Amino acid sequence: MKRIFLLSLIFFGLIVFTARVGNAQTERETGLHIGNIIPDITLNDLDGNPRSISELRGNIVFVDFWASWCRPCRRENPVVVEAYKMYSNKNYKDADGFKIFSISFDSKKEDWIKAIEDDGMEWEEQVSDLKGWRSAAAKKYNVRAIPMNYLIDQNGVIINKNLRGHQLEETLKNLVKE
Repeated sequence: MKRIFLLSLIFFGLIVFTARVGNAQTERETGLHIGNIIPDITLNDLDGNPRSISELRGNIVFVDFWASWCRPCRRENPVVVEAYKMYSNKNYKDADGFKIFSISFDSKKEDWIKAIEDDGMEWEEQVSDLKGWRSAAAKKYNVRAIPMNYLIDQNGVIINKNLRGHQLEETLKNLVKE
């Protein structure tokens, strides 16, 4: 009798363990690698309203780290603006649309606003905590140099990162419905 009870207990334990391992492997991990769900962050927009990446779920989102004082960022901004103009109103295979979530590492609001205006960055999702390199975003996303970016799918999963030049447009083109 004890033997049957012990075998039943072991069998039940194996079933539970297998079920847990199976579920863990199907759930996506939060992290900074392609295939991970991007960690969420909430920062204030130009009007002081809190904005989060997770608010944009359902869309393809380009998460862009930049600053007004960063020359490479400013050279890259026209490419990002062009991609936004070309792809923000397209129909996507599995997503509602295309959004840009710009995270600025500026420390002076006036400089941040002027760069947005000068570069024609017309999307709404412009955020910063105005702490420069001490930004919560720099820490959370391990940003060591800018420009830096992630392209995430409608579920918040990182599908590409550090896209430069026309790589963003080429990647978006493959996500659009034909």
